[in-house]
Amino acid sequence: MKKILIAEDNDSNFILMTYILKKYYQYERAHNGQEAVDMVDKGDYDIILMDIKMPVMDGMEATKLIKEKHPNLPIIALTANAFDSDRQLAFEAGCDEFLPKPISSDVCLKTIAKFIEE
Repeated sequence: MKKILIAEDNDSNFILMTYILKKYYQYERAHNGQEAVDMVDKGDYDIILMDIKMPVMDGMEATKLIKEKHPNLPIIALTANAFDSDRQLAFEAGCDEFLPKPISSDVCLKTIAKFIEE
C-alpha cells in the first residue's frame, strides 16, 4: 500500500484527510514543515500533502528543502489561500500540484492517483 505524508497542523483538517485516505493509503502526520522535512529524511513516502500555513516552518520552505534532497517525490500543496499568486508561489517552491481547501474527496483521490498509480 502506498504511503502518504500529511503535513497539517490543524487537527480537523488532518481528520478530514484521514477520512478521505484511510481506505486506499497508509499515512503519517507531520505537525509542521520542519517535522515534514525530518520525517522525509527518515521515512519512505510516495507523496506528500503539504499544508502551506504551518508553525515552525511553513509548507513553502519545507517543500524547497525536501525537493533539494528528493526531487522526484511528488508534493501537493493544500491551502485555504487559493489566489493565483499563492498557486504560483507553491509551484516556484517545487510543489507538483496545488489544491485549494476545502478539498473534495474525489478531487483529492484523483490528484494523488495521478502521481502514484498502483
